[in-house]
Amino acid sequence: MTDWIGETFTSTVGWDHLETLVDIGNRQAGSVGEREAATATRDALEAAGARDAHLEDFPIQGWTRGSSSIEAGDTTQRCIALPRSPSGEETAELVDLGYGLPEDFEDADVEGKVVMVSTNVPSWYERFPHRREKYYHAVEGGAAAFVFRNHVEGGLAPTGSVGMDAAPIGEIPAVGVSKEVGARLARRFDGEEVTVSVEADIHEATSQNIHADLGPDTEEAILITSHVDAHDICEGAMDNGAGTAMAVELARTLAAREGELDTRVHFLIFGAEEVGLVGASYAAERMDHDHIKAILNNDGVVRGRDLKFYTHGFPELKEAVNTISERFEHPMTVTPRLGPHSDHWEFVQWGVPGYHVTSETGEAGRGWGHTRADSLDKLEVRNFRESAILLTELAVHLAADEFSVAHRDPEAIAADLEAENLDTALKLTGDWPY
Repeated sequence: MTDWIGETFTSTVGWDHLETLVDIGNRQAGSVGEREAATATRDALEAAGARDAHLEDFPIQGWTRGSSSIEAGDTTQRCIALPRSPSGEETAELVDLGYGLPEDFEDADVEGKVVMVSTNVPSWYERFPHRREKYYHAVEGGAAAFVFRNHVEGGLAPTGSVGMDAAPIGEIPAVGVSKEVGARLARRFDGEEVTVSVEADIHEATSQNIHADLGPDTEEAILITSHVDAHDICEGAMDNGAGTAMAVELARTLAAREGELDTRVHFLIFGAEEVGLVGASYAAERMDHDHIKAILNNDGVVRGRDLKFYTHGFPELKEAVNTISERFEHPMTVTPRLGPHSDHWEFVQWGVPGYHVTSETGEAGRGWGHTRADSLDKLEVRNFRESAILLTELAVHLAADEFSVAHRDPEAIAADLEAENLDTALKLTGDWPY
């Protein structure tokens, strides 16, 4: 039967929930808005047909933005603090390290200086150094402050958290500046003294994960995941309202096909992803990994028309995507390399089979993501509905008794991280668990 395809392509359930999320406003981890979004998502999952929809609270390190600035010469340059930056004011020589690659830090003396690096990397570079990796290279080098310079035009200062799991507040003040401000600082003030100031309210807070179930009451489960929090400067439509709305739409489609599910589908929508995968870490520590058949983590879907899947060295997951792609004659890209920067990773690092589902965009880096331009107008309902059809079919395929996927040994995951030159960065940022 294919009636469900037509119903999905005309459904407004998921997209309506996306509008609900973006209209809330600030969904920063630990905020009133994040709680409102979580409650609305719980209710939407229940309305879509899932059972036992509920919230699970957990404590987090709260952080609320205050004012920030860069004083350079007789000018004040606009910037925004990076979440979990400490409050502070530092006056020191500005040094522009360009891309901020590991070798850039090796070749420079950054001790006691204000370090500026770009959000992107050159196309020829073998991997993508994360923002936190660049920040902790600056910290390790004894820098006084950190400036994160966007590579996307439009006066858009980037955000994104610093800090480690063991020390949630970063060690030096950190701010983001637009491409235009960064170019101005590099042209006029490289080698000159500048003053970076950050004010932030640091406090205890509470976040929450959202749980719900569909299908048979089996001990084993497929996890469909996303994160409901977003950065406070934007609507968070792409990152990650669309992923959470997709989970709600999948609850609707899978409820209609519930009789086809051989394995329980557990919806797990995380809080506090943007400040260090805190909700996912909380859940991963409390769940029996042996009972998780596979994870379908939606983070970055709908940004483009075609889906992209990180499969983390699980050949069965790659084969499943190719099967659905061929069945629907619709392109879906598989990336077999590891992707340790979304909620799935708190499980995959221990050998649990898991996808990170995102989009092919043709862009370098996050594009509009992590800026005030992450808004609903950047997304298309057609892409949402097409992706929902493909992901529904994939979820039913994963839940079938005929599909099996072996867990991997954590030592094998660690070896892959080393082979892909990701281990040094994870050790630097405090994210190496082995």
